[in-house]
Amino acid sequence: MNPEPFLQLDRVIHEKGRLAIMSMLAATPELSFTELRDALGMTDGNLTTHIRTLQEAGYVSVAKSYQNNRPLTTCSLTAAGRKAFADHINLLEQIVRQIKPE
Repeated sequence: MNPEPFLQLDRVIHEKGRLAIMSMLAATPELSFTELRDALGMTDGNLTTHIRTLQEAGYVSVAKSYQNNRPLTTCSLTAAGRKAFADHINLLEQIVRQIKPE
């Protein structure tokens, strides 16, 4: 078994909570903080921390606005985030192919 794909996994994305966030954002152009929180069953603080980590890595863009006089925070993948996520999924597929008997 070749350990190289394991060593190339992006640790920012690979963490379970951040992988879930990236997966949801890859499937939808933009999601609100509330939609992400409710769908993933995370606390506000936990989600905020994961989003901040992804934002600092340049993978997620956060926009703050108002809707019906209420604050609205929305998240979306950046171009770099979309590429990093695709690369990560490709590495996971390589790993699965390595260990899956033909």
